Amino acid sequence: MASIHLGINLEFVRHNDKPMEWGVAKAAELGYDYVEPMVHWGRELLSEAGYFHSVSMLDDPLRIKRACIKYGVKCSGLSTHTPLCKPEISVEYLKQAIRFAAEIGAPVVNTDEGPKPGWTTEAEDYVLMRYTLCEAAQVAEPRNILIGIEPHQQYSKTPAGLDRIQGLVNSPVIGINFDTGNSYLGGEDPYAWLERVKDRLVHLHAKDIALEQSEAERGKVTGTPVGCACGDGVIDWARVIGICKTAKRDIVFSVECGTVDQAERSIRHLRGLL
Repeated sequence: MASIHLGINLEFVRHNDKPMEWGVAKAAELGYDYVEPMVHWGRELLSEAGYFHSVSMLDDPLRIKRACIKYGVKCSGLSTHTPLCKPEISVEYLKQAIRFAAEIGAPVVNTDEGPKPGWTTEAEDYVLMRYTLCEAAQVAEPRNILIGIEPHQQYSKTPAGLDRIQGLVNSPVIGINFDTGNSYLGGEDPYAWLERVKDRLVHLHAKDIALEQSEAERGKVTGTPVGCACGDGVIDWARVIGICKTAKRDIVFSVECGTVDQAERSIRHLRGLL
């Protein structure tokens, strides 16, 4: 039986205007054992000023590792979403993120296919995605870093589409980062979908969806940045936990919510079920 651990995506401090270190400290204070930091290319004004949690991959990777050691948490993975359909962006970004993850001990990098170019056909997009994932897998395999493909955009919004992307490259490092909220908002049954991918699961975004958002957006969108507190929305977390306990590997539930208060309610709810 697989073990389940509780972590949180640092998006929960996005509106607090604080740096990554503050988010890691807050996650530890709330009782999370894992964090999922976000990284970006180049330099970004708010991050450099300490008003945003994302970390530049031009920084020393040990910045994240030191923060995790200081506050007694681990990295479940890195949030490295990049448009796989746009290799001029995604190839070097994802390869650098994989090297970054390896240096800090983050076992997974998470991504989706991203918004597609306006001029490409579907067939062309799959060729472009295969190229990107081939390049990324060659960097990830010798470093034992897993690549989690997430349901979030135009092709990954269905079980068949996500399977097709994940299967473009025959590599043991390419798996699934399942997102409970995105799968639900896309109009699918998240529990049946999770059962379908559980043996390929490498990470899970624990995202709940408020009833109001469900009524307004389900079947009309392919995902959402963050959800409400786990337990406040439509997702049956006991059922999700039961499925994940039958997965092939231990799984971190990386909570995706929008505020510190939601993060606190989420861990309280999930701990009660575990």
